[in-house]
Amino acid sequence: MRQDCSIPDYLNEILSNFCVEDVKNIERYGSGHINETFYVSTLNDDDPDYLLQRINHHIFKDIPSLMENIRLVTDHLRKKLGNIPDSQIDKEVLMLVTTKDQQFYYCDQAGNYWRMYHFVPAHSYDILQTELQAYEGGRAFGKFQALLVDLDISLISETIPNFHNISIRLERFNQVVHHDVANRVMEVSAEISFIKERMEEMNGTLSQDYVDVLPLRIIHNDTKFNNVLLDDNDHFQCVIDLDTVMPGYVAYDFGDAIRTIINTAAEDEKELAKINLNLPLFEAYVKGYFEEAKIFLTEIESSSLLTGVFLITYEQVVRFLTDYLEGDSYYKIHFPKHNLQRARAQIKLLKELECSRETLEKIMENTINRAAILKK
Repeated sequence: MRQDCSIPDYLNEILSNFCVEDVKNIERYGSGHINETFYVSTLNDDDPDYLLQRINHHIFKDIPSLMENIRLVTDHLRKKLGNIPDSQIDKEVLMLVTTKDQQFYYCDQAGNYWRMYHFVPAHSYDILQTELQAYEGGRAFGKFQALLVDLDISLISETIPNFHNISIRLERFNQVVHHDVANRVMEVSAEISFIKERMEEMNGTLSQDYVDVLPLRIIHNDTKFNNVLLDDNDHFQCVIDLDTVMPGYVAYDFGDAIRTIINTAAEDEKELAKINLNLPLFEAYVKGYFEEAKIFLTEIESSSLLTGVFLITYEQVVRFLTDYLEGDSYYKIHFPKHNLQRARAQIKLLKELECSRETLEKIMENTINRAAILKK
């Protein structure tokens, strides 16, 4: 077996606990912020390749519940897609690999948790390039939500409590600013002011008026565009990274997707002048999303979606800056001040969104009206 010199030797022992075919090579894979991922190729061309992941148990405190969520969701998706060949389903839904004792995860002697999936041969983008990609991303997440509408929500655990609860996020932010454990508050006074200026408004976003009537759905909760796999023709194939699949509001998923799709630059872009809005991509995503989601969306849910765009972008500013002020304990960083750079990039994006609010509202209104006509 070939193995990159940067790959830990103990991975061979980890792999030996899973039901996998003969391994040819192991290499690091992906650009995720949270988990550590490895691509595992096999000797026989007829055998599947795999993804091996170390789950970050410092963030996900209840691994058994997390993995049960994923099992329930992937099983349900497979049943809903049961009218297509198995070979096609394997490309559209993640398939977990069991351990030799028929579990869906393995805990090593150091207390690290591991899981494996069949590798899906497809590709993803961190930054969109075409309207087709945006349209297909909208279809992907719209269909994902639509297929899960009839899965019993009471079966799905909350793997990260209050994940999108902006009030809790802001309380934590205020505590971190007050204690300043990493001695960084003085250098980010402008960023702190930005957050505080919008604090009252954002605390009321998706307010009680909405919450009383918005249905809880099973949603993805991490709808960055690189969590959609596309085929060679850039048509959507599979939604991945299901760790945060939990009960929530569809506006959360919509907002996070738009946050990444509409941005003309990377999430952590250093040159802020490069961060602008790509409105054609926004319109294409909205069109694709409603094409799939119109079958279940209520009127109040549709009206809440754009609210989610501003809320989730603001929330991401809070999360990145909080992590920076705490000493970078949550997100992976690749250089000093990476989280600060991320926060500043999201601040610039939110300013651009605020300046274009009326244009965004008009695009949403037109798309919702077209979807309502088609739904009749």
